[in-house]
Amino acid sequence: VQLQASGGGLVQAGGSLRLSCAASGRTFSSYTMGWFRQAPGKEREFVAAISGSGGSTYYADSVKGRFTISRDNAKNTVYLQMDSLKPEDTAVYYCAAVSIYRSTWPPNSYAYWGQGTLVTVSS
Repeated sequence: VQLQASGGGLVQAGGSLRLSCAASGRTFSSYTMGWFRQAPGKEREFVAAISGSGGSTYYADSVKGRFTISRDNAKNTVYLQMDSLKPEDTAVYYCAAVSIYRSTWPPNSYAYWGQGTLVTVSS
């Protein structure tokens, strides 16, 4: 599976952005998809995950109620809608994938990673 993230940019605090991650390769619906982020000088952290069917989602407490993960299996794409953005959301955001047959829910590891897209939230 190859993953290509896009949609990052500069936004003011309180604003919104939508990230996209396009997947190529095998059957998209057989992969749990996740979003992670890494802020400058910090370790990468989990943001959100969505099951292969899209029926289950899981969020980090820091983004719950502000971010929404979704997927369109017909388009092989997963999205991260980010609302009410805060300066502390500034980070490089990565999408990741793991086979639903080789992971728990929510997954504790991911097998495939895309390149990051930078999100900068100004105060």
